[in-house]
Formats: sequence, structure tokens, C-alpha cells
Amino acid sequence: MARLMTDVHVKDPKTRLMVHLRAGEEPAPEYAALVKNPDAWEGGKLPTSAKTADTTSSSDSEDGDGDKPTAKRTARKPARGRSAADEGSSGD
Repeated sequence: MARLMTDVHVKDPKTRLMVHLRAGEEPAPEYAALVKNPDAWEGGKLPTSAKTADTTSSSDSEDGDGDKPTAKRTARKPARGRSAADEGSSGD
């Protein structure tokens, strides 16, 4: 396993908390896969487990609705009195 040359902060994908990885330590494979900068590693190369680690995409979600299209937002009309306010009349 490769060692880190510098301190790195990564976000744990399960807990969404920031994790501090210290220089000189060998992080767990799930954290090592999150460090994409080769300058952070000894020898300037990503470890092999970080290169082959598969990150979860939205289509691979556990709830299985990754194939559904996302909802489109429609443009809203301004409030009814907006044009009247611009004109300076009461809108009646």
C-alpha cells in the first residue's frame, strides 16, 4: 500500500463527513481511492487500488431509480401585481 506525502482531507461517501488523512500513513483502500492527486502520494503515482476503485454514480444508486429522467423545472410567471407595480398603477 502506498503512503501519503502530504495531509489530505476527503469526504467519506457513507457518512458525508470530512476525514483527515495524515502524511506518512497508509489510508484504508476506500479512502485511498478518494485521493486523486498523484502529488499526494510517495513516488508521485496513485496506488493501484485507487486506480481501479469504482465510484458510485447516480445510475448505480441502491434504490434502483437511476434510469428515471429528472424532473424539469418550468419557468414561473411573475406575481400578478408585478407588472402593475412596475407601471405605478394599482393593477385594477
